[in-house]
Amino acid sequence: MPPRLIARLTLPLLVAVLGAGAVSPPTSYAEGGGEEPPPSSSLQATPHQRVRLEVLPPVVQRGRVPADADAARSPLVATVRPAREGRRVRLQVLRDGTWTTLATRRQDARGRVEMAAATSAGGQPLTYRVRVLASRGLRGLSSRPVSTQRWLRPSFGDEFTGTSLGGAWSTRSPEVVPGSRRSCAKGDPAAVRVEGGTVRLSVLVDPDATGRCRIRGRDRQQARGSYAYRLNGHIGTEGRYAFRYGVAAARVRFHRLRGQHGAFWLQPASGMYPGAAGSEIDVVEYFGDHHPQGGLATFMHRYEGRRRVSTGGWVRDQASFLGGPRDGWSRGFHVFSVEWRPRLLVFRIDGRETGRMRRGVSDVDQFPILSLISADYELPKIRERHLPQHLEVDWVRVWETDAPDPS
Repeated sequence: MPPRLIARLTLPLLVAVLGAGAVSPPTSYAEGGGEEPPPSSSLQATPHQRVRLEVLPPVVQRGRVPADADAARSPLVATVRPAREGRRVRLQVLRDGTWTTLATRRQDARGRVEMAAATSAGGQPLTYRVRVLASRGLRGLSSRPVSTQRWLRPSFGDEFTGTSLGGAWSTRSPEVVPGSRRSCAKGDPAAVRVEGGTVRLSVLVDPDATGRCRIRGRDRQQARGSYAYRLNGHIGTEGRYAFRYGVAAARVRFHRLRGQHGAFWLQPASGMYPGAAGSEIDVVEYFGDHHPQGGLATFMHRYEGRRRVSTGGWVRDQASFLGGPRDGWSRGFHVFSVEWRPRLLVFRIDGRETGRMRRGVSDVDQFPILSLISADYELPKIRERHLPQHLEVDWVRVWETDAPDPS
């Protein structure tokens, strides 16, 4: 995990309508005469215009309390060319053989519209399309339909029911490693608690440590003095579950104070070391409330030979992804996801795109990780009397694709 933030995501934030304006679930579903459902993406083109529509897995579920993962909604992304800002687009669902309008939204300057809708009704997939209305000499145009069939059942998931971790998870970094970037902390089961439908990851003072920790190496100037040893909530599915290509998502409520950072990330199953294949994908990291850059970041780390290369940075316009002035990354749950294709990573918060990365995308199996970690450079930012700190994860899901890039 990075000791400091080094770059910004370079692509502009997509203006979207997810959140308060998202549509309600339909009440019924018609399969269209028993035919196979349409694909999850479609393209309709005429000599003068075209519309592309894509439906994604259910990764929209903002809220203050734990929730059923099956109740999350799917983002639908429509892209119209030529782009005409303000042109109206209707989202429609197929009901009993008839297209029913659910919502009407307007394109942004890039011809994009994002909406969210139910993934299923009565356990059955749903079929959607968009109708682009006539505008300034352009005729109206309907997209080809798309289906949520592909996203009904995740390949991997955990809703953290009961009082103990499922068999896919294990504690990571269980030993203090002098000279590392976390020389005063280690992962420990005591910092992990499953209760009330969530897994709570914590940073706590190690009650069994003797003595105090002094920082050496590159973080010494930032963390002079001595510090209590910490236990970190740090779990992953290494050796038990990994995947290549798809969408990975976690619904998280982060910790409050600085001095540690929470994360949902992926690492290569073959390991991260100089010369290794693959790259670490930090879907989201949070460095605490009142951080001068907002606290929320996305990264990718890889090796080019023996040189470690990092890309990514602070999420732009972070407040625009919240549900209002009373919402916050430590106040409510939000779904953080990555869509991983060959040569492309797309990052989203509650279904809204935050950025893309194309260079150095991993093409090897990766496994999910959840953590609340106290790095050496962070120790001066919190007083020990303010420990423990906690983050909660409501659910984790992965929808595997292992398919070529549709673009």
